[in-house]
Amino acid sequence: MSELSTIGRHAITVLAGQLAVMAFGVTDTMVAGRHGEASLAALSVGSAIFISVYVALIGVLQALLPVWAEQRGAQETEAVGRSLRQALYLCGALSIVGIAILLSPGPLLRWTEVPPALRVEVENYLAVLALALPPALLFRIYSTLNQALGRPKLVTLLQVGSLFLKVPLSIWFTFGGAGLPAQGVVGCAWATLVVNCSMLALAIWLLRTQDLYEPLGIWRQMEPPHWPTIAGFARLGIPAGLAVMVEVTSFTLMALFIARQGTTASAAHQIASNLAAVLYMVPLSLAIATSARVSYWMGAKNPVRARAAVFMGFRLAALIGIALAAILFIAKDHVGSIYSSNAGVVAMTGSVLMWVAAYHAADALQTLCVFVLRCYRITVAPLVVYCGLLWGAGLGGGYWLAYRGVGPWAMNPSPTPFWAASALALMATAALFMAMLWRAVSPAAQSHAGGLPGR
Repeated sequence: MSELSTIGRHAITVLAGQLAVMAFGVTDTMVAGRHGEASLAALSVGSAIFISVYVALIGVLQALLPVWAEQRGAQETEAVGRSLRQALYLCGALSIVGIAILLSPGPLLRWTEVPPALRVEVENYLAVLALALPPALLFRIYSTLNQALGRPKLVTLLQVGSLFLKVPLSIWFTFGGAGLPAQGVVGCAWATLVVNCSMLALAIWLLRTQDLYEPLGIWRQMEPPHWPTIAGFARLGIPAGLAVMVEVTSFTLMALFIARQGTTASAAHQIASNLAAVLYMVPLSLAIATSARVSYWMGAKNPVRARAAVFMGFRLAALIGIALAAILFIAKDHVGSIYSSNAGVVAMTGSVLMWVAAYHAADALQTLCVFVLRCYRITVAPLVVYCGLLWGAGLGGGYWLAYRGVGPWAMNPSPTPFWAASALALMATAALFMAMLWRAVSPAAQSHAGGLPGR
């Protein structure tokens, strides 16, 4: 099987699962939008906080993919099982941190001046999602393991199947019926909790019954924490997780700053961010598939094949990213009506989506680059770039344009300045990451590379 076929099949399989998961968010957005404008606004703020926490934590666990893929390439199957058991300690610590943050959002809501009318609903929504976080993180370990093994199909089947549970539960819990009172946007969170627990239970059953996992020795006795291994995970995962957090909060924090503009602006931003997140699943899936393949060849001590996989993935990311951005730009004035029947929300969404299209084109390139950079253990430099450009130029620049104005540009309190500044910042980020990646894959750089943590 050719490298293109291997990466393509892996990416498409991962994409199907990722789109199913993203359909959870699309479902909640549509359900909340039909329930009422206030519910959609509360979902916009609550999901922004949850996503910021969640993606940072799963970013730490996702960064273990190169470790397990390299062990597979080196045919160290039992080492994968030992490594996975050690990763459970890391997952437990991350769960505690995430729960603590989600149960105390008050200071953040007050700092960002979220209207008091929204705060109670947002806090109730996040309290339920705090319960849903641990099973979600444990399932991410299972997902990452399968991606590293080059066998994502089982994960995708679980994710797609869970969508048939999520959709009716979100509708039922939100609007009520059959003796259950309507719970509003909090009902979407309860549906997520049920789905996450169900997916984890099925994943555990698969780990116990499928022959695929037997050579790994996963179910051997749990060892005490091996701190050198966990420290290796932390050196790789924490910068990667923080980088993901900065990347995502660079636009999820927009929801909190935009909330002061009213429910119409919040609703328009929620639609825009939801579309951006759905589109992101395409380069994300391709980046996961490419990084798994690159790490496999690195573990097999074949840097030439690893470089070939890098360039193949990059070409695919560029072509697909530009194509999707063009489609969104053409359809920008019609997409909003799918989510909302409010004319004001639809009109504002159309003006924002022009910049979302530009954002995605740059996002496709930088996503591929940052995932592959982790294969070469480059994690701190991308974090620094994210902090400076995405938080500083993107989020900070958008805030300044929206509420202060710059030179001839008067202040424009709408979501558009935030997305415009973020798109420009992401373009600069992609350019810097491409330069880093070019340097990392050069034969001279690899000849000086040292040992890889977590092996």
